[in-house]
Order: sequence, then C-alpha cells, then structure tokens
Amino acid sequence: MTPATATPIGFALLLPLLLAAQPMATDSYLSALPAIAAELGSASTSLTMFVLAFGVAQIPVGSLADRVGRRPVLLCGLALYVVAALAGALAPSAALLAGVRAVQGMAMAAILVCSRAAVRDLYPAHEGMHVMARGLTGLGVVALIAPVLGAFIVQWAGWRWVLVLMAVYGVVLLAMCWHSFGETRVPQPAELPGAAAQGGVREVFASRSFRVWTCLSASTYGGIFCFLLLSPMVYIGYLGLEPALYGWIPSFGSAIYICSTTACRRLLYRWGPLRTVRLGAMLSISGALIQALGAWQLPHSAWPLMLGHAFFSMGHGIHQPCGQAGAVGDLPRLAGRAVSWSGFTMMAVAFCVGQLASRFIDERYSHGAWPMVVPMLAAGGAIVLIAFAWLPRVLAHQQQQQQQQQTLKEKST
Repeated sequence: MTPATATPIGFALLLPLLLAAQPMATDSYLSALPAIAAELGSASTSLTMFVLAFGVAQIPVGSLADRVGRRPVLLCGLALYVVAALAGALAPSAALLAGVRAVQGMAMAAILVCSRAAVRDLYPAHEGMHVMARGLTGLGVVALIAPVLGAFIVQWAGWRWVLVLMAVYGVVLLAMCWHSFGETRVPQPAELPGAAAQGGVREVFASRSFRVWTCLSASTYGGIFCFLLLSPMVYIGYLGLEPALYGWIPSFGSAIYICSTTACRRLLYRWGPLRTVRLGAMLSISGALIQALGAWQLPHSAWPLMLGHAFFSMGHGIHQPCGQAGAVGDLPRLAGRAVSWSGFTMMAVAFCVGQLASRFIDERYSHGAWPMVVPMLAAGGAIVLIAFAWLPRVLAHQQQQQQQQQTLKEKST
C-alpha cells in the first residue's frame, strides 16, 4: 500500500493532532503524580525523565529526519510512543516507570521534530508562523481536555489507565499517519552526506534568527514547564484542592492558550512579528508579577496564581508559534536539525530550571507557591529583554540583508 502524498491541506489537519501528542503525554499525567507517589514512592522523576529524554533525543532524530526522511522516523516514533505507554501502565516500580517514560520521551521527540520540519518543507518561511499558530491551537484543544480527563480517570479508575489512554491516542495517530502522511522532505543532491552533519550544525547556530527565536521559545516554555511540574504540589498539596478540581486549572490555562494562538495569527497579519511578540512579552511579565504579588500578599489563595497563569498563558500562545517557526525560517535545507536543536534547547532549559525549582518543595511546603512563581517571573523578565532589546536588532539585520540582496539582483539585471 502506497502512502498518500502529504499536501498542505491534508497536513494542516494532521499537524494539530501530532503536536497534541505532547500534552496528551504530560498534561493528562499531572493529576496522576500524587497517586503515583503514594503507590510507587516517586512521581516527579518520571515526568522529568520524559522531558529530559524528549530534549536530548531531538538532536539525533533531527539529523536522521534530514537524512532518511520525515515519514519513516515519524511512524517509528508513533509506534514506540504506543509501546512505551502500555509498558508504563504495567510498571511495578518508580524506576521502571521512569525508564519507560524516558523511552516515550524519545518517541515524542521523533513525532515533534518531523511535524515541525514538515511545516518548513510544505510552507514558505513567511507562512510558517501562521501555520504553527493554527497547529498549536489544535494542540491547545487537546491540552484543554487532557488534564480534566486525566483527573477523572485517576479518581475513578486509577493512574495506570491514564497511560492506557495515551496508548490509544498513539494508535489512532499511527493509523492516520500511515494512510495520510507522505514524505515531505525534498532531497538535496548537492549535499555531501558526510559534511552535511557537521557543517549543518554550524550553520544552524550561526543563524542570528535561529538563536533569538530559540531563546524566546525556551524562555516561555521554561516558565510553563515549572507550572506543569510544580502546580500539582502547589494546588493539591499546599492549597488542598481535590485532584478532579485541580484538573480544571491547567485546562483553564489551555483555553486561554487556544484563544491566544488564534489571536496570534491575526496579530501577525496586522502587526508583524515584532509588535506581536512585544505584546506577548507584556502579557507574560504581567502574569508573573500577578502571581508574585499573590504569593506575597495572599499566600493561601489560589485565585492570584490562576489569574497570573492566565496572563502568562496568553503570552505563551503568542511566543510558541512565533519562536518555533522563526527558528527554522532561515534554514529550509536544515529544517530537521534546526527543529531538533531548538527543541533540545527548550527542554534543556525546562529541565534545569525545573530541577532547581523542585528542590525548594518539601513535605511541609514551607516555601509556599514561590518555587513555582519565581521561575515564571524569571522567564517573563527574559522574554521582555528578548522582545525589546534583542529581537529588534535581529529583524533589522535581516531587513538590511534582504535590501542588499534585492539591490544586487537589480544591478545584475
């Protein structure tokens, strides 16, 4: 059976579902963390290992996707995603659970890298941000449903069935991609296989555009990851919310995220990337400041934390599509590598910040909500610096280069 050739229309339908495999593997899992800790003795390690493996595996996966193509790497990743989820559902110990979740993180790396690289394969650079915004809107819909669904599954059936849900989702995706996702990478016969791997990485990091957009994505994701990692402990352990009630809080943030990614597309058409990112930066820092004020003045209230998270999620919905698409825009020939190194940087920042912040969570919750709030405050500050100091210089440099190229073309003709 010959797979269907991927087209922009068909891929536009698959992209949100492929990107949503990540919140299905993380957001639906959040409410299960306390139950896993009670049964196996450790919980956050399995989520951390997923993120660590997800980040590290993107480096070899990106190179592999550039060499052998997107389709075979994507299908293998989806199959491994399913197997790891089922193995996690049967895990008898915290160590084994962490191990299979690490394998699932590697599989997720293949899914994400191939999905994002295919965006650059199928669409020109100026459309990439709009396409990613539309795809991340679909991701937000799944992220809206996943925490609530996961919370009810944990409460009524047990945490192991959350992993079964992930496996079912992976099987559906695998069947859809087998029939509908064709190879999107256009072979480059001029490339030398041996030199492409080394020169390609140097070329990726030499790009000013790659560096600034990757730092933007890493900053906003680092703040959100600290929420994902620590909010169950803050809301359930420290503030005493029921798991099913807590499940609505990340869903609330996802609803805001959906609206923000939808608005991002319109803002990009109307304002362009710089003004759009600056608006997102003001939303991000405002959300972090609201949370900090609440943790200081109303330490036992969930409302300031929720309000601040809403504002931060608005900014996140702007920064993610812009950052993810912008990092690849100038590197169409090396889309797989650019995506992989951008994703690795995001996960590395999230892992390091999350590990540092989690050290301040103890059984008495003596630091209150501050371990979750401070990283989001730092992320908001970094985003403001990028949006108002670094990004304008990079965009001005790009515009100058484009003008010089246009002048040379006019002279040659």
